[in-house]
Amino acid sequence: MTQHRKSSRRQFLNQATAASIVTIAAPAIVRGRGLNDKLNLAIIGAGGRGAANLKDVESENIVILCDVNEEGINKAAAKHPQARKIVDFRKVYDHAKDFDAVVISTAEHTHAFATLPALQLGKHVYCEKPLTHNIWEARVIREAAKKAKVATQMGTQIHAGDNYRRVVELIQTGAIGNVTEAHVWVGRAWGWHTSEAEATAAKDIVFVQNRPTVADPIPPILNWELWLGPAPNRDFNNVYFPGPKWYRWWDFGNGTMSDLGSHWIDLPFWALKLDHPRTIEASGPPPHPEIAPASMQVTYNYGKRGNLAPVQLTWYQGTNKPKIWTDNGIPQWNSGVLFVGDKGMLLADYGKHTLLPEAKFADFKRPDPFIPKSLGHHAEWIHACKTGAPTTCNFEYAGWLTEANHLGNVAYRVGKKLEWDHKKLRAKNAPEAERLIHREYRKGWKLV
Repeated sequence: MTQHRKSSRRQFLNQATAASIVTIAAPAIVRGRGLNDKLNLAIIGAGGRGAANLKDVESENIVILCDVNEEGINKAAAKHPQARKIVDFRKVYDHAKDFDAVVISTAEHTHAFATLPALQLGKHVYCEKPLTHNIWEARVIREAAKKAKVATQMGTQIHAGDNYRRVVELIQTGAIGNVTEAHVWVGRAWGWHTSEAEATAAKDIVFVQNRPTVADPIPPILNWELWLGPAPNRDFNNVYFPGPKWYRWWDFGNGTMSDLGSHWIDLPFWALKLDHPRTIEASGPPPHPEIAPASMQVTYNYGKRGNLAPVQLTWYQGTNKPKIWTDNGIPQWNSGVLFVGDKGMLLADYGKHTLLPEAKFADFKRPDPFIPKSLGHHAEWIHACKTGAPTTCNFEYAGWLTEANHLGNVAYRVGKKLEWDHKKLRAKNAPEAERLIHREYRKGWKLV
């Protein structure tokens, strides 16, 4: 290939990548502020993960702090004494004129309920991952964000790292040829274990086999009724709170699949321009009615996307690993992403990547970087709020990613290979999946 053709190809890819970013990004409402002017932020979820997010945005004006946990809100208020303190996030929106944007770091089952009113009011939104608790909620939020045209970002912080960008460039410039397989595995084994010994070996923080039958005293710092929110009513127990204990319970979270899947499947989703899978098939231990599994795997089949070939993506968690890993065919990384192309393979994790076989790529010349360096995951969102620039994990992109991750759990819990109709939001061959795609909410709670 001549240098001219290389340059032409690089220019084309640059333009295509830029175009894809613009296409998926919901443009922010520009509020006529300069970059040095500060946003007024409402923080919903101020303790735990929320405290970390607060630290990353506290260069702005923190005007509202909201949390059902008195301890978390008081710690945040010690640094931001000027902020109004609110316990019920629904009441935050009674003061909508006081803030420009909201950062949401509640438990997963309340994400959509805290996010939707912000979008409807034209507020910029940063929401922790996964974006929603189920597939229908993800669709509602994605469509609301498209209509609102505000700056949105899901909390997939590793997406801002240089390593992911370099991997995406390699895959999209054909370094390993046409990619027809991708494998994603994580070593975390939190969830339902058959024995306490198994949980201990997996370094899980909680061992529980069934819903507790005895209520524990509700901590005086916690408003348990508001913490439950739209989830089915149940007595308080220490196995649910504080986080991340709750995330293994189906009523509140979706286990490792949607949690770490937001970070790890993000890479092939971005690099391979994935959208909605055609079929989804899962395997693992018999599904527990209340607790997500520690170990399982899911295989997604995606059709053609433009000029990209169909691809099969498989997710593994806990003790499950790809066969090429167990056969020692690749380095034994505890968690990783493997792209398999017709000219080689690429292995990556959060901070590093390598082309395989190494000998074949010893003299490989990398493409010039064409995905710009991120300002930082939170900084990117703040910049977008002020300028209208796009974000890379906006709710258009994150909505599709969240839907796909939740589909893995639905296939696992139904125990059937799903034929997915993304337009009608249903599994064509599994009407029994409907209760998992869209659930009933507790009395007094309604999303739309």
